[in-house]
Amino acid sequence: MRILVTGGAGFLGSHLCERLLADGNEVICLDNFFTGSKQNVASFSANPNFELVRHDVIDPFKFEVDQIYNLACPASPTAYQYNPIKTIKTSVMGSINCLGLAKRLKARVFQASTSEVYGDPQVHPQPEGYWGNVNPIGRRSCYDEGKRCAETLFFDYNRENKVDIRVVRIFNTYGPRMHESDGRVISNFIVQALKGEDITVYGDGSQTRSFCYVDDLIEGIVGVMRQTETPGPINLGNPGEFTMLELAERVLKIVGGRSKIVHKRLPADDPKQRMPDISLAKRLLKWEPAVALEDGLKRTVAYFKKRR
Repeated sequence: MRILVTGGAGFLGSHLCERLLADGNEVICLDNFFTGSKQNVASFSANPNFELVRHDVIDPFKFEVDQIYNLACPASPTAYQYNPIKTIKTSVMGSINCLGLAKRLKARVFQASTSEVYGDPQVHPQPEGYWGNVNPIGRRSCYDEGKRCAETLFFDYNRENKVDIRVVRIFNTYGPRMHESDGRVISNFIVQALKGEDITVYGDGSQTRSFCYVDDLIEGIVGVMRQTETPGPINLGNPGEFTMLELAERVLKIVGGRSKIVHKRLPADDPKQRMPDISLAKRLLKWEPAVALEDGLKRTVAYFKKRR
């Protein structure tokens, strides 16, 4: 197939492009390089089935493709709060442009949604049927509400125009090609430890997250796009739950050195717990994460060491 991947030079997008090429597809990678990078796609950029296009999804675009994966949007708090208006435009207008193209082409279109649609959840773990607890006017709202609105657009296009959609809610993902200054907890801890700096834990460190290695996530995304039972949404993530203190201690053990754990004030609207209910993915896709946190962290540390 000929496949368009928006945000294809980003952390997740580049891994998805690589996987789709390995499966024998032609891939058009669309990116404005705000958080993506040519370095992320360098290892396969010479592949004759790969095309890299600099373009912002806010602006209309036209390609003749069989499938569309919409991954365009900065996903780390540092990046999406840098220009919050642009962030929400990317989610909303980018989705409209992808859906309009999919409608014209009768192409299947994928939306990379997020666990942030659940906000600071009052239900744990979070199933797809939970509507969330989101602050609509907070510092994180440009991302949270942008992604919620994108889901609305996808399902309205599906109901009104019969567009063939797939929606996945992605929980915390990590691995090679993460940006070292993206503000995400795993990259923060690894970079701080490698530099011998204090490891910054916000709050008392008891807040929890679940971490899915990127290879596992990409396998799930491809599986969701192939199945025909539901448009979604489907949770993809690792149901293993860890406190921030546990994560910091694991990173320290792998990296070594003399870094100490220090505490800072918890940011506003930072969720206290986040863990996916992946029952639906298990049943429909026969999918669940295979890479343990310890192994994934070792691979990610090795990547950051090479970049130093």
